[in-house]
Amino acid sequence: MNIKSQKDFFSGLMFLVVGLAFAIGASNYTIGSGARMGPGYFPLILGVLMAILGAAICVSGLTKGPQGGDKIGKWAWKPVFFVLAANFAFGILLVGVPQLHIPQFGLIIAIYALVFIASMAGQSFKFKETAILATVLAVGSYFAFVWALNLQFPVWPSFIAG
Repeated sequence: MNIKSQKDFFSGLMFLVVGLAFAIGASNYTIGSGARMGPGYFPLILGVLMAILGAAICVSGLTKGPQGGDKIGKWAWKPVFFVLAANFAFGILLVGVPQLHIPQFGLIIAIYALVFIASMAGQSFKFKETAILATVLAVGSYFAFVWALNLQFPVWPSFIAG
């Protein structure tokens, strides 16, 4: 079997595996029906749709592609590192890690850290643009999650808010 586009084939394979994992994971929850959806309904449907999309992209990678094949390039390690680090920092700063004596810093500080760390994944870093983006995202998240949806999680650091 000849893969004409490695990029399409392997990205489709990734979608297929992730979609199947979500669909299998959702089967541990109550699925329900279309009229009475359970907590596993949405992840199951999303996982199945993602798997179908992945399979279609895989087939496309086997049948279509440029002359000589579309090879996968080198991994971009810098963006992978900074995006993963930003997400880990967000989780740690949002609720803290009591075992490591890291206090919770809350939503606002966690969003600023997320945006500033993730922005280092790009080719250039512009402090002013990053600060504006972080501020808009922090204010928007506050209004969407705390004010509108009334979700209960720390907004400010525990040593300030008490």
